[in-house]
Amino acid sequence: MTLTADRTERAGGAATHCPYCALQCAMSVTARATDAADDTEAAAAPTVAPREFPTNAGGLCQKGWTSASLLGSPARLTTPLVRNASGTLRPASWDTALDLVARRLREIRATSGPDATAVFGGGGLTNEKAYLLGKFARVALGTSQIDYNGRFCMSSAAAAGVRAFGLDRGLPFPLTDLADADAVLLVGANPAETMPPFVQHLRAARAAGGLVVIDPRRTPTAEQANLHLRPAPGTDLALALGILHAAAADGLLNRSYVDKRTIGFDEMWRTVAAWWPERVERVTGVAAADQRRVAAVLTGARNAYVLTARGTEQHADGTNTVSAWINLALALGLPGTPGSGFGCLTGQGNGQGGREHGQKADQLPGYRRIDDPAARAHVANVWGVPADSLPGPGRSAYELLDALGTATGPRALLVFGSNVVVSAPRAAHVADRLAALDLLVVADIVLSETAALADVVFPVTQWAEEDGTMTSLEGRVLLRRRAVNPPEGVRSDLDVLAGLATRLDRSATDFPTDPETVFTELRAASRGGPADYSGVSYDRLRAGEALYWPVPAEDHPGSPRMFLDRFAHPDGRARFVPVDHTGPAESPDPDFPLYATTGRVLQHYQSGAQTRNVAELVDAVPESYVEVHPDTAARAGLAEGDLARITSRRGAATARVRCVPSLRPDVVFLPFHFAGEQRANLLTNPALDPTSRMPEFKVCAVRIAQAEPKKTTVEEVG
Repeated sequence: MTLTADRTERAGGAATHCPYCALQCAMSVTARATDAADDTEAAAAPTVAPREFPTNAGGLCQKGWTSASLLGSPARLTTPLVRNASGTLRPASWDTALDLVARRLREIRATSGPDATAVFGGGGLTNEKAYLLGKFARVALGTSQIDYNGRFCMSSAAAAGVRAFGLDRGLPFPLTDLADADAVLLVGANPAETMPPFVQHLRAARAAGGLVVIDPRRTPTAEQANLHLRPAPGTDLALALGILHAAAADGLLNRSYVDKRTIGFDEMWRTVAAWWPERVERVTGVAAADQRRVAAVLTGARNAYVLTARGTEQHADGTNTVSAWINLALALGLPGTPGSGFGCLTGQGNGQGGREHGQKADQLPGYRRIDDPAARAHVANVWGVPADSLPGPGRSAYELLDALGTATGPRALLVFGSNVVVSAPRAAHVADRLAALDLLVVADIVLSETAALADVVFPVTQWAEEDGTMTSLEGRVLLRRRAVNPPEGVRSDLDVLAGLATRLDRSATDFPTDPETVFTELRAASRGGPADYSGVSYDRLRAGEALYWPVPAEDHPGSPRMFLDRFAHPDGRARFVPVDHTGPAESPDPDFPLYATTGRVLQHYQSGAQTRNVAELVDAVPESYVEVHPDTAARAGLAEGDLARITSRRGAATARVRCVPSLRPDVVFLPFHFAGEQRANLLTNPALDPTSRMPEFKVCAVRIAQAEPKKTTVEEVG
C-alpha cells in the first residue's frame, strides 16, 4: 500500500497529535511524496517524531512511536464489505453498500419505527464526527437510541463532577500545573502504563515525598510512589471516607474554604462520622495509620491535587465513589484554589470532547441536556428542524446493547469507532445480541471483532489521514492535521454519514463532509452551553493558540483554570454530596473466591483492534495474561507460564499465568485488550451505576484453575 504526503502540508511533516490516549501527545508525521524518484521509498511507511508540547514535553510512549505503522498496515480495510447470501463478507462498491444500508434502514423504520435503529459511537472520534453522528441519529434517523463507549470510561466522573461543581471538565487546570505540586494523590490511576509522558509531571510531588497511589496492584505507577495503599477492590469509597474522617479528627480541614465556597458539609459529615480509620481498615485492608498519613501529606502540602481514574470510577457505585474523593478535596480546600485542585484523568483520545457534543444518549452539543427545553430549542434552530421533532433521551450504552434484537429493542445498529464485542461487559452476551439484529453496520479502519460480525463494513480514514479537532484531558481543543492521503477506496466517517443521510432524503448541506465546515456548525450549536466552543476556530488553532473551553467569543482567551472565582452552580458554590459505602455488586464466595480486576498494559490500547495489528507491540505482549499471587496460583495447581481458565458467573476466559508476589492474594488481574477466549470482559459484571449507568468493570468474583489441556486426536498422533 502506497502512502503519499498531503501536498498541502509543509516539508518536514505535518504537526498533529497521537491517535491514542487523551494526553494527545504532539508529534510530526512525515511521508514520502508521490513524485519521489525511488518507488520503494515512496511506498515506505510514514515516520513520527515527538514535538515539544506542554503535555508530553517532547516525549512519546511505545504506542505513539509505532502509531504510523497502522497507516500502511496490510490489515487496513480499503473497500466496503457486504455479507452475501452464503454469509461471507465480500467486497462491494461504495454505492452498493450505501444503497443497501439506506434501503434496509428505511424498511426497518417503516415497520418498527425510528427507535428500531440505533447508533453506537466512540470516544476516539473527533469532535466533528461525534457532533455529526449525534445529529445524524436525531435528524436523519429520528432515533433516541444513541450512546457511545465513553459511557464505559468517564461517565461516573462526569456525573460526580456535575453534581459537585456544576460542570464536568476532566482536568479544570492545565496539566503543567502539577509541576509545582508537592502532593498528588492518584486514585485508581496507572499513567506509567496508560499515558507514560504524564509521569514527568509528578516529579516534584515525588521529590517532596508526596506522591500517593491507591491501587490494589503494585503497578509501575505505584512503584514510583512514596506511599502505596492497596485496598480490596470495590472499597475505594470507604477508604475516601476514612481519610476524610482522619483529616477532620486531626483538625486538618480548611474550614474557611468550606464556609465560603461550599454547601452541604454538615449533611455529608453525618455519614463520614461513622467511618473512623480503624473501621475502614477492617473493610479495605488499608492500615488506619496510612489513612492518617495520606491526610497529613495532603494538608501539609503547599500545592496538593487529588486525581481519579478508571480504577476508582468503573464500579456500580462509581459516581458516589468519585463524589467521596471530591468531598475529601473540597474539605481540604483544593478545587478552584491556585496551585491545587481536583481532576479526573480522561482515558480515550477524545474522551472529553466525545461526551460534549451529542453522541451520548442524554446530551446535545455544548454539553446540553437533551431534556432541557431551552437546549432543544437552541440546537433545533441550528439544525433547522422543529424542536419537538428531536427525540428524547435513549438507553445508555450497555442497556442499548442488551436490548438489541429483542421484542422492544432496536433491530439495526450502526457502529462508529467502537469494538463492543471486546470492550463491553458480559461480552459473550453482547455478541449474541449483535447476532440477533436484522442489520449491523460498522465503520472501522480494520476488521475488528465487531466488524467481522457486520452485514456491511465501511472502510474509513484514520487519524493522520484527516483533519479534525480533539479535546484533551485538560479541556484544551487541539487540531489534528492530515499528514498523508488515505488509501484509495477509503472515505471519512463524515462521508459515510453524508452518504447515508442524503439517501435518507436529508439535504447534503445539512451533513457536510469538510471537517472545518462541520466544526463551524458545532461552534454555533455549542454557543451558550456549558461546553461553549463558539469562540474556537480552525484559524485560531492553526495559529497555535492554547484554547481551553469554555471559549464563548472569538476574542476570548479561553479558560485554562476553572472555578477560581466561583463554581458553575447558580450560587457559585460547590456541593458536598453525602455518600456511603455499600461495596461491590458482587463479592467473592466459596464458588468464586477471588476478586478479578481489569486494566491496560503499556503496549496496547482499548480493545486492541489497532495495537494488535502493530508488530512491535504484539511482539512485546502477544497474548493475554493473568496476574496471580504465587500462593494463590499454587493452591490452584498453577505455575508461571501455565494456561489458566478464569471463570465468573457470566463466562470464562483463558490467560497465561504471571506470578506476582506484590499482588493481594485475593485478587487476580487481566488486561482487556485481547479477543476471542482471551477477552477479560467475558467475565465482567454489567451491574450499572444508578446515576451514570457505568458498568462495574473493575471488580467481579471469579475462580481460577488450570485450562483444560488440548486433546490429542488420532490424526494428530498419526
